[in-house]
Amino acid sequence: MEGKGMESNNLLHFLDTPSAHYRRTCDGFEAQHDGDDQSETSDIDPANAREMLEYLLNQPANKFCADCGTPDPKWAALPFGAFICIKCSGTHRSLGVHISKVISVNLDEWSDEEVNALAESGGNSVVNTRYEAFLPENKKPKQDCSTEERNDFIRKKYQFQQFVCDPQFSCPLPLNKKHAPDKHQQQHNNRHGFGHAFRNSWRRKDSDNKGLKKMSDVGMIEFVGLIKVNIVKGTDLAVRDVMSSDPYVMINLGHQSMKTKVIKNTLNPIWNERLMLSIPDPIPPLKLQVFDKDTFSSDDRMGEAEVDIRPLIAATKEHENSTITELTELYRWSASEDSIGVLAKDSVISIANGKVKQDITLKLQNVERGEVEIEIECVPLSQ
Repeated sequence: MEGKGMESNNLLHFLDTPSAHYRRTCDGFEAQHDGDDQSETSDIDPANAREMLEYLLNQPANKFCADCGTPDPKWAALPFGAFICIKCSGTHRSLGVHISKVISVNLDEWSDEEVNALAESGGNSVVNTRYEAFLPENKKPKQDCSTEERNDFIRKKYQFQQFVCDPQFSCPLPLNKKHAPDKHQQQHNNRHGFGHAFRNSWRRKDSDNKGLKKMSDVGMIEFVGLIKVNIVKGTDLAVRDVMSSDPYVMINLGHQSMKTKVIKNTLNPIWNERLMLSIPDPIPPLKLQVFDKDTFSSDDRMGEAEVDIRPLIAATKEHENSTITELTELYRWSASEDSIGVLAKDSVISIANGKVKQDITLKLQNVERGEVEIEIECVPLSQ
């Protein structure tokens, strides 16, 4: 870090300096791998995107969770650019996508733009220089801290930015704006479906104290793992426009919500879109709703269904260390014995290569017709 740094009225320059150094280091990594071959584009190629990500993970400050210090973090909190552990990732998810977006290093596919954005952010050292600049002594939680302590700290650090500047100043620095992606990056992320919005129910505008209490309650939730939901396709959905519909799917798990892209003018959409949610404890049902997208009016409902994910979670825990490589059926639920009438076909929980998945074809409820095919997979905290 050059100069004295912490001169008066020069705090932003001080905060930017580590990031610039970090970016120069990453540029050197790219130059080292490119050699004398000059590429036609400035982005790294897809083969090197994973190498760059691993390189960033191996930086000394990034080998420990930015929030609690747990070794070997495998999650990234965007747009901050912090590497965090899976427990802290659950709290980041509960903050809402308007504050923090969480991506798995191993479970998600990364684009060049996302890796470059992570490199430009500066990593854990810069994140903590910014957001823990005036952190009181002994206030940072440890890896074995309680859920309440972890949630309270992360909210204060990122959502309320209580440690950004000296408490004697009443106005915090507008650091969020520095992390906002530019217009080109936003368009790219939208095209690739990156960061589908978590629309937590407590984000609805509410002027009374009930909304604040609900937000606080969300922060106290203990997360037991993650669930990946692959929305495969819809079949013979209901007509909500003149001749067809513009369907999309919304899934809910507790206070978390995510949705797929809209498929225009079809009753048999193919999404093949994977969404990921944290699993709260106690475990609620996974709720699925289908809507018809309207431009000038409220979106029309096209049916709904609920899935009990507890059997899948139990099967995942039971076979967590399995060495089975061939596709093996573990459990089967017969559609003919489904008293609720949600199953359109038999539902099977199977295992292969250590992954436990469940295939489900759902009959949409409270609608004249329609089915949705999904695949769900549980990822325990130990991973």
